[in-house]
Amino acid sequence: MKRILAMLSAVMLLCTLTACAEAENQSGSHSSQTVQGENASEDEIFSMPDESKSTVHEKSRVLVAYFSATGNTECVAQYVQTVLDADLYEIVPEEPYTDNDLNYSNGDCRANLEQNDPDARPTIAGTLEHPEDYDVVFLGYPIWWGQAPKIMQTFLESYDFDGVTIVPFCTSGSSGIGSSAENLHNSAPDAKRLAGQRFGSNASQEEVAAWVEELELSE
Repeated sequence: MKRILAMLSAVMLLCTLTACAEAENQSGSHSSQTVQGENASEDEIFSMPDESKSTVHEKSRVLVAYFSATGNTECVAQYVQTVLDADLYEIVPEEPYTDNDLNYSNGDCRANLEQNDPDARPTIAGTLEHPEDYDVVFLGYPIWWGQAPKIMQTFLESYDFDGVTIVPFCTSGSSGIGSSAENLHNSAPDAKRLAGQRFGSNASQEEVAAWVEELELSE
């Protein structure tokens, strides 16, 4: 009888020890999962994208805006854009110019009529996005009868260029930049203006790059 009671006591003790061990294991496992969950939460927080950075509109400081009727000014504009890694914007007339429109020997051609009309402002197709992003604007155009085409005045008067540095450049067969840059300045009187430059139809990228370097634009 005493032997049976001893055996029962031993079995009960063993069961109690086993239950305690399982409880400790469960408690330790639960604590480990909690720590892992906290670490995972922190990892998720640190891996979240910085919304303040993703929503900031990064500023492209330099714009090259140009009008080109025959492609010569476009070529120079692309050189400037490449040298400065700038944004490029083509000023496109809503009504494209035809060969007859550019027949300067005809006094009644569209180009001549516009150039002789101080109030002419040809309409531009499209809109420049985020003009406020730029603090330097290179302005390219061909020379028409010693002046910039009137569409350039349309462009300047369509946006607020107060405090912006405007750098004019032009292309022509023989005429210099003359008073064209100064007259354009009247359409953006509160802008800063650097001396302009005239390029021929065969201007090279090296020639354009040398001019840009001479400007010593601030970083």
